[in-house]
Amino acid sequence: MSPPPPDTSTRATILATGQTIMSRKGFSAVGLTEILKDAGVPKGSFYHYFASKDAFGEAMLAAYFDEYLAEMDALVARPGLTGAERLSAYFAAWRDNQGAFDCQGRCLAVKLGAEVADLSEPMRLTLKTGTAAIIARMTRMVGDGVADGSVGVTGAAEDVAASLYQLWLGASVMAKIVRTHAPFDIALHSTRQLLGLTP
Repeated sequence: MSPPPPDTSTRATILATGQTIMSRKGFSAVGLTEILKDAGVPKGSFYHYFASKDAFGEAMLAAYFDEYLAEMDALVARPGLTGAERLSAYFAAWRDNQGAFDCQGRCLAVKLGAEVADLSEPMRLTLKTGTAAIIARMTRMVGDGVADGSVGVTGAAEDVAASLYQLWLGASVMAKIVRTHAPFDIALHSTRQLLGLTP
């Protein structure tokens, strides 16, 4: 008889708790004891789900991107919107989520990107895969906007999408430094220029 499957709800609770805490404090500053205490899970149970803290970090990032990409897919599939309207909705949501300075798990890639890329190759690769998938969806929105005439760009849609993602990633970091929404306002102005949108 095979052993019973792991309790996925407990695993999900650990991941969600870690995501909330690490989006505020970073990866290195948070110990497993803090996560498990907040999650209400015995410390000995951790290794039933994750081989190490790095393996936990990799799983946490993968879960974060799964949720993020599902939200993007819902936006891309929303009927009755032009490509420009989808992009505008996406960046408005980005500003709202990243501009909440207590992110509560919503800005994990911004918070951990530079830190864990130098600490763990598996986490770096998870970040690389996740951000590439975001850019791919942005590329589709830009391409849809070009096709329906709501976006006017001269370069390749993929290059424009990558530039926009990098622009907003940088704005998110600057917003954390200056503690105002000004970097997002500047990013939005540059975004409208890159997409050929009217003011």
